[in-house]
Amino acid sequence: MSEMILPPVTLEELDLLSTRANTVIDRLRDRVFAPGTAKSLDLRFNVRTAAQMVGRSDTLIREAENEGRLPEPEKDEKTGRRTGYSLHDINNMREVFGTLPHRAPDDDALVLAIQNFKGGVGKSTLVTHVSQYLALQGYRVCVIDCDSQASTTSVFGLNPDVDIDEDEETLYPFFRHGGPQDLRYALRGTYWPGIALIAANLGLYDAEYELAGRMARESGFVMDRLREGIDSIRDHFDVILLDPPPALGMISLSVLRAADAIIVPTPPNNVDFGSTVHFLKMMSSTLNELEQIGGAHDYKFVKVLATKMNDGKSAHVAIKRMMDAVFSGDMLQSVLKDSAEIDNATANLQTVYEMTGASARTETHKRCRAYLDAIGREVEILMRKTWPSQREALSREGLL
Repeated sequence: MSEMILPPVTLEELDLLSTRANTVIDRLRDRVFAPGTAKSLDLRFNVRTAAQMVGRSDTLIREAENEGRLPEPEKDEKTGRRTGYSLHDINNMREVFGTLPHRAPDDDALVLAIQNFKGGVGKSTLVTHVSQYLALQGYRVCVIDCDSQASTTSVFGLNPDVDIDEDEETLYPFFRHGGPQDLRYALRGTYWPGIALIAANLGLYDAEYELAGRMARESGFVMDRLREGIDSIRDHFDVILLDPPPALGMISLSVLRAADAIIVPTPPNNVDFGSTVHFLKMMSSTLNELEQIGGAHDYKFVKVLATKMNDGKSAHVAIKRMMDAVFSGDMLQSVLKDSAEIDNATANLQTVYEMTGASARTETHKRCRAYLDAIGREVEILMRKTWPSQREALSREGLL
């Protein structure tokens, strides 16, 4: 037998490669997760923007401050000028003026999954930006990170390897036999007013084996375990966003059974579009099989969203045109375009909505923000259409 041109890679060399990779990750996290600090939201809004967000005039806001119904905004110690309103202040104004957009008590919170079995399609980017857009509008949002890669958890300021205990703070205990009976144990506040998080880390991957083992051992239908857990907390929120793993596994199937609605992010290229076609086929056949065991499960809406769109690439334009024709009314009208702003924000474990200062005043940032706002508005309208109490308001706005 002739010798190989390339020498074999030994386990010791793989261990060394893994150690070097961990060193790089540690340095990145040391830069982002400074010891003893917590991520904070530095957004401030002037009175004109506050009035638009609250739905009342700036005159009414000033009057409420003068009358003591609202606290006056903080002032700079040196200049004495107002520093602007925080999102917490905005929500306090909404409460005083009665303009919080919370669902009516008889409406159900929407459980929305951003799902595709292929990675790299913009799933976590959508979850983080849509959740923050809705929080800016005043909705009560819960984000459940179901992906052991924990990208969403990291963006919300938590180091998955240090800050999260998979035995107490992720979905993993809930999926175990004899685990907690509701999800309240895992809920945690975030630095974003109005957003709660159930975090993830690598240990959540063990839940795949736990669920598979329970399927084999138990007579009950464990695929609805996540849905039952969400039912235990949904009264506290207007929308619950699920970020599942990019694979057809037990957790992904649980997400499909738990969700009321699905958005499928799809970049307009041949590989990703083909993967989405396979995803939809697999989802349909798998749900049909699960229906035979656990009963029917319908969705309030299923929409496809073009992501990472580059208008300068003719192939992207052609495939997007084909997607519009094939999926017709099932496509979201808005598009998430390929943007360096998202890449720059992600590199610092941020979102575009968190960027402040000079970087938030560039034309590139404004264009990217417009794309994200358009997606958020469309999701918000779809969410409101699932609430019977919104029928009259939506009709007045010409949205029905």
